[in-house]
Amino acid sequence: MTTAVFGHDGPWTEEEYLALGETQDRVELFDWSLHVTPGPTPLHQNISGELRAVLRAPVRQAGLRVLEAVNVRLRPGRIPIPDLVITNDVDLRVLVIDASDVRLVCEIISPSNAATDKVLKMHYYAAAGIEWYLLVDQETLTMHLYQRRGAHYVERSVTKAGDALELVEPVRATIRPEDLLG
Repeated sequence: MTTAVFGHDGPWTEEEYLALGETQDRVELFDWSLHVTPGPTPLHQNISGELRAVLRAPVRQAGLRVLEAVNVRLRPGRIPIPDLVITNDVDLRVLVIDASDVRLVCEIISPSNAATDKVLKMHYYAAAGIEWYLLVDQETLTMHLYQRRGAHYVERSVTKAGDALELVEPVRATIRPEDLLG
């Protein structure tokens, strides 16, 4: 992948981006440019896996899907890889899920990449019309739940260890931050 990335001139098309295939690094497409970050830490992945496990049954009961680290097209030339999404019942064989199928998007804040999750991706997800945004701070295990209002998100709740997040949309679920350490 390194040769393909560094030997490339000019903007990236979606076809060129998707042709990179699976990588150890997280490679996202933001406005025709690549955004490359190292793979997540074991703590990050553990939190993501535990969160998916908590959501699995309520998501299935609602006829939806919960997926980790999939390509989501927010608009042409903008394909991030959220840590976790709750989607409509999508075709699992596609390379990219459309934002219109995403009901909730979750990012687990990496210390080295906090601004991307708190500012850039938050703006992009709201602009794409994704209703719910869950932001999990892996350092403090604090969960921030946002709901879209127009082109922006409004914070609906902050949940710290010892408390419980009671999701009612897009599914009913109770999430306790300390349970995400598994």
